[in-house]
Amino acid sequence: MPYLTKSLFLFFCLVVTGECRNHGHRVRRWTGTVETAKHGTETANHGTSLTKKPPDVTKNRKLKTEQLLKVDDHDFTMRPAFGESWLNNNIINIQLAGYTLYRQDRTAASGPAIPVGVDVQVESLDSISEVDMDFTMTLYLRHYWKDERLTFTSSTNKSMTFDGRLVKKIWVPDVFFVHSKRSFIHDTTTDNIMLRVFPDGHVLYSLRVTVTAACNMDFSRFPLDTQTCSLELESYAYTDEDLMLYWKSGDESLSTDDRISLSQFLIQKFHTTSHLAFYSSTGWYNRLYINFTLRRHIFFFLLQTYFPATLMVMLSWVSFWIDRRAVPARVSLGITTVLTMSTIITGVNASMPRVSYIKAVDIYLWVSFVFVFLSVLEYAAVNYLSTVQDRRERKMRDEIRERARSQSLPCTCGMSQTRTMILDGNYSEADTNSLAGYTSGTMVSEEDVEMPHEVMNEKQTPGEHMVVHLSVSSESTTTKKKGIRALKIIQNTHAIDKYSRMLFPGSYILFNFIYWCSYCIGA
Repeated sequence: MPYLTKSLFLFFCLVVTGECRNHGHRVRRWTGTVETAKHGTETANHGTSLTKKPPDVTKNRKLKTEQLLKVDDHDFTMRPAFGESWLNNNIINIQLAGYTLYRQDRTAASGPAIPVGVDVQVESLDSISEVDMDFTMTLYLRHYWKDERLTFTSSTNKSMTFDGRLVKKIWVPDVFFVHSKRSFIHDTTTDNIMLRVFPDGHVLYSLRVTVTAACNMDFSRFPLDTQTCSLELESYAYTDEDLMLYWKSGDESLSTDDRISLSQFLIQKFHTTSHLAFYSSTGWYNRLYINFTLRRHIFFFLLQTYFPATLMVMLSWVSFWIDRRAVPARVSLGITTVLTMSTIITGVNASMPRVSYIKAVDIYLWVSFVFVFLSVLEYAAVNYLSTVQDRRERKMRDEIRERARSQSLPCTCGMSQTRTMILDGNYSEADTNSLAGYTSGTMVSEEDVEMPHEVMNEKQTPGEHMVVHLSVSSESTTTKKKGIRALKIIQNTHAIDKYSRMLFPGSYILFNFIYWCSYCIGA
């Protein structure tokens, strides 16, 4: 009985306690609601504070506190296929632990020079610039050497390949291009660098490079020239006592693509050489040479330079067959050919470097220019001598008329009167028509007419003259329209034009023969 009473009392106390707690929760919940409502009312009334919505914790997902991937334990520069197996053995960490970027065995003062073999594959020969005297080439440059510090154990004896990110962590040869103006390593889509390490420590380091290097060109035979250019490779820091550069397979170390071609040149051959280069302040260095010989195509310059120049010279010869009294025609033709030759010479020199010696094309163009200019001077000489000759002939005609008037001329039977006329090669149709209607009489030369001594000396001029005695009959007034029966008029062409028609073409043909024989046989 007492136990039952105690049990009921304890049960009652628990029920009362639970009801009290539930009542307290209800009071606090409603109190918070009322306070929130009051606070919202105050905010609406005063507008000085903002209500912050409590976060919805149901939308948040609990995350694991444990890190899924430890980045520090992995090297993501390696290819994924073999990276994990190598990393599990910690090979890369072991090999690079304590690795220095110095040359191996460099700590030993008497350490031997590291042999570094080189081979090159020429991908393209992009351009040759005569103005800048340089060339641009794209190539694959490969280095071969052995580094004992990179040896590792491999059951399959296979090499492992890396990209350019591992190159910064190991020692590589510091090869540069001598006399290069611009060069860069291709970086699309990443740096075009490959590093391959073999288990025994042999390393292959390959990169794709485009380089623009200087080329000392000789244009004395341009455009019939042959140029030899070279690309030179050398270590920048290490002398021949520290690093020995050599061609890995001799001449076979250089390979080219058969499809390489240039628009102006024919690539004759590629070959390799090697020498020692000396610098007074640093010492001797191994230097490797990539030599290639280029022969220029001549057909382009034949069409653009030689043929136009030859045609201009031939066009200047046309003036020799034009009447010497046609001054505007001959002058305009000569000036046109001279200006055209000047334009051709200017265009050729604009695409060439300003060298201080004479080129083969300069000889041809300037000789052609001289021929064109001489044709203009030839007409100037012809025009001047013709003017002097006309002045002398006019003076001679005046003297003959004065002599004929002062002396009595013999008359012929059956002829009412006679007339003395002098004709030369320069006559018009009106002059010949004025002779119609006259009967034929005695035709005598200038020797048969008495002339002063100074007039007789004028006979030595190239133009021939004759004095024609015409007997005029009484019937001439009614028969003036009859034709001339026996009258010979000799038309003379100036001697300079005659000789020029043969001398100019013959000289130019001889020049072309000597020019092409000299340069073609020499080439």
